[in-house]
Amino acid sequence: MEKVIESLKKNNINVITCTTKEEIPAIVEGMLFEGAKIAAGGSVSVKECGVWDVINKPCYQFYDRNKEGITEEERQNVFKEVIGCDFYFCSANAVTENGELLNVDGFSNRISAIAFGPKKVIMIVGKNKIVKDLSDAFLRVKKVAAPKNCVRLGIENPCAKLGHCVSLLNNDNPSFTDGCRNPRRICVNYLVSGPQRPEKRLTVILCDEDLGY
Repeated sequence: MEKVIESLKKNNINVITCTTKEEIPAIVEGMLFEGAKIAAGGSVSVKECGVWDVINKPCYQFYDRNKEGITEEERQNVFKEVIGCDFYFCSANAVTENGELLNVDGFSNRISAIAFGPKKVIMIVGKNKIVKDLSDAFLRVKKVAAPKNCVRLGIENPCAKLGHCVSLLNNDNPSFTDGCRNPRRICVNYLVSGPQRPEKRLTVILCDEDLGY
């Protein structure tokens, strides 16, 4: 944890640490202001720690892509509004000891928001996301994040049945883009976040508990 914290800070990423997930909602509320425009990815970590309930409060303007009764046209408009938000909440698929953040998306609304647009990006990351390097980060996506998210989303990609990416069947070291060719593949675009500018636009709330996938 200490090595990761030091590396993230060297990469101009703000780091806030906590021991338990129950501390995170209060941390988040201390960062927000009344009327803030907020959006979020479909993060299990954000929901597990209670932040989803915080950003849904009526004192904020939350662009909820999954609100009840939303139409597809309205959902697309939510994605467009993200670029002008004050805060964007998500997690990471992996964080390396060198302070790199890996995120892999199917639709790519999350990685686009991380890279550009919202004034502040807040990533809520459990200690289970920490890996040694980018090679292990990509393997974590293939062995943990992608299979579990396919199961959660009801997407019948091979990894949901195998428990790991199909590219690992006969290869211990596949290219990170190897895998299925299913129409609903969720590993489409890849973002590695290294040294940041502007400084501290990106904040990682690093929790000493497991959170999400």
